[in-house]
Amino acid sequence: MKNLLEVAIKIAVEAHSGQLDKAGQPYVLHPLRVMFSLSDEKDRIVGVLHDIIEDSNITYDYLIANGFEGETEILEALESVTKKEDETYEEFIVRVALNSIGKRVKLADLEDNMDLSRIPNPTEKDYERIKRYKKARQKLIK
Repeated sequence: MKNLLEVAIKIAVEAHSGQLDKAGQPYVLHPLRVMFSLSDEKDRIVGVLHDIIEDSNITYDYLIANGFEGETEILEALESVTKKEDETYEEFIVRVALNSIGKRVKLADLEDNMDLSRIPNPTEKDYERIKRYKKARQKLIK
């Protein structure tokens, strides 16, 4: 495998440049934490890229043109963890569960998102979001 993990990290840093998370920290730290929590190389690649299609102007065509041509398993997993505009969150989670890499990445994503220690003063909205993430995690670990 060409060093796709390194390529993926560079793309994620570029894609999330200037974005901040709910705690005001550089957003790219989130996909990096997700990546580091996974052990398989393909899982890590999808982990670091998991938010770029939804949260940046990066497209699948861009990925294909920048090293991911022929990497069907990675691209399908990335698609599985990218919520479509016309689907509910529950439908999205059902779809994630159908892809083994996507499922592992989404579980790692949920774990990181449920860590409120990074948010100085969590609000009721934060706690409600955690409830939704816990329900999603339960569906994925069944």
